Amino acid sequence: MAAAERDRILDLARNVHEPNWLTVGLNGIPQQLAGAVECERAATAIAEWAPMLVPGLLQTLDYNRSMKKASGLSEADTELRVMLSASRREVITRRSDPVSFNAFIGEAALFEPIGTAEVMVEQLDQLVEFASRDNIAVRMVPLRTGWHPGLLGPFVLYEFDDITPVVHFEHYSSGAFIPAEHDVDEYRSAIQQIESLAMDERTSVEFIVEAKATWER
Repeated sequence: MAAAERDRILDLARNVHEPNWLTVGLNGIPQQLAGAVECERAATAIAEWAPMLVPGLLQTLDYNRSMKKASGLSEADTELRVMLSASRREVITRRSDPVSFNAFIGEAALFEPIGTAEVMVEQLDQLVEFASRDNIAVRMVPLRTGWHPGLLGPFVLYEFDDITPVVHFEHYSSGAFIPAEHDVDEYRSAIQQIESLAMDERTSVEFIVEAKATWER
């Protein structure tokens, strides 16, 4: 990805002089979300820390739909966002050169009831399925590990071919893209610290399967 393309993506997400809704692509998609979609498409590798929820790229339709409904979105906006989320997953599931995705997920995400028990069982099944893919690593981070930088909130690190990475963090109704190299280095360090606390991939899958059994009961 050329530097000009990277700048266009960042401008897309942060241009405060433009309306808060895009008029290109899908109507009703906020600029922050559009910027994240563009980063996913251009990235060669993605690392995400998700302490409380399953990462968006790994969510089932019903898990995602349950979140959107609970947030108060209209049915039309809910379905629009759900379909967009489903289409975003293509970057990690495509046959040709899928993006490398390292997902670090907090233990709480497996037990927070998003939707019904059936929704949670389906979601945890899908996590196990994704974890079997060569380009996807699912690593669980247990509770009670003491302080680490991930306790300050979720974030995503996007790596690109020939330019510096970008960090994105998102809150309830706002977010930010961080392109400054020294800040990116801090988030890279945070990922390394979180990784040092995470279960290995095999143990993580076993942990997810055990969590699924509690929902099945």
